[in-house]
Amino acid sequence: MTTGNDLAYTSATELARRIRARELSPTELVESAIDRVEARNPDLNAVVYKGYDDARAAAAVADGQVLADDPVGPLHGVPTLIKDLFDFKPGWPSTFGGIPALADQVSDAYCVFAERVEHAGAIVVGKTNSPVMGMRGTCDNPLFGP
Repeated sequence: MTTGNDLAYTSATELARRIRARELSPTELVESAIDRVEARNPDLNAVVYKGYDDARAAAAVADGQVLADDPVGPLHGVPTLIKDLFDFKPGWPSTFGGIPALADQVSDAYCVFAERVEHAGAIVVGKTNSPVMGMRGTCDNPLFGP
């Protein structure tokens, strides 16, 4: 039996292979990723936006595609995170690294990375902390903290 901790250290290519082989479902994998974020984030403050509802909905669709033997992308069902820096996803906040004046800004567009990784089948679970405008080597900012 694979545990959530084991999955956290499994490569994306291996996770995608296991999904295509129906050894693991996208929903199981996304739930495992969410559980890990919830367990580790209080100590790390790494994930500053949790898009769990969107991720769960995408995982359910991805499950159906696997079961229907639909063609799938190379990262089908693999969870990932995007930075709260220059990464955008429609309906999600975008603060460019925790700029307080942008606390309520919501994007209506995709950045190239998020669009392409989702097109490849990956499931974006949330956004991670970053320094303001990426101008420092450490992730601390006035909106989300270190």
